[in-house]
Amino acid sequence: MPAIDILIPAIEKDLATLPRVIDSARAQIRHPIRRIFVVAPKSDKIRRLCKKKNCRFVDETTVLPLRKADIRHRSKKWERSGWMLQQLLKMSGDVLCATPNFLVMDADTVLIRPHTFMKGKKTVYYCRKWSQPEYFRTYRRLMGKPRTARVSFVAHYMLFNRAKLARLKKTIEAKHHTRWYRAILRKMDRSKPFAFSEYETYGNYVYANNPRSAIFRSTLNKSLHTDVRRISAERLRALAKKYRSLSFHKRGGYVRKPGVKRA
Repeated sequence: MPAIDILIPAIEKDLATLPRVIDSARAQIRHPIRRIFVVAPKSDKIRRLCKKKNCRFVDETTVLPLRKADIRHRSKKWERSGWMLQQLLKMSGDVLCATPNFLVMDADTVLIRPHTFMKGKKTVYYCRKWSQPEYFRTYRRLMGKPRTARVSFVAHYMLFNRAKLARLKKTIEAKHHTRWYRAILRKMDRSKPFAFSEYETYGNYVYANNPRSAIFRSTLNKSLHTDVRRISAERLRALAKKYRSLSFHKRGGYVRKPGVKRA
């Protein structure tokens, strides 16, 4: 198995899950792991965790000339600017990582079964059947063509090839005559809470250029709204019989109005 780097964007709210994400990557990924990069805002807590877990902390302000405040992807009901920034940070992995292929992982998703991401010269993509239609509208506006894959690449983790990712960004820049991240922000509909997907964009770009290079496997992901630290080893083993990964989604992203309780 070829060695890979891993890139995990994170914020302090992810500290409950991030240690488990890192541990699960080392336990369940069948590739040699060269280095794990945690890209985050300046945070002593995240720096300490990186030191403890032997990961490299990367200050997100050194990666892109953008801040969360620059993105302005929000409404009266929801705030997605930070979520959007993390997607752009993931798409910067070609300049952060050193291995030809690197794995991006969401900071709330724990692997509970063994994973491989390459078989020979082909890439293994863990996929699902449904997605957000707006992701593909943005893709068409960016690339000038519709999606080609009939699956969704949104699985909370994906193997990126550095050279192919760099070509995707150059293609976007050539079409829109601006930096790739500015083109994405201009072409997405900011009135929609789910307006762009880094996974759908990269996956469909690669698949369109070489469909035979992809192997699709069901993501078998389970979303849980609980604290990962409360799940026993026994329950994890039981869940692993049916699922490959668990996502511990935060109940965030929406602006709470005074006097209104969340359901």
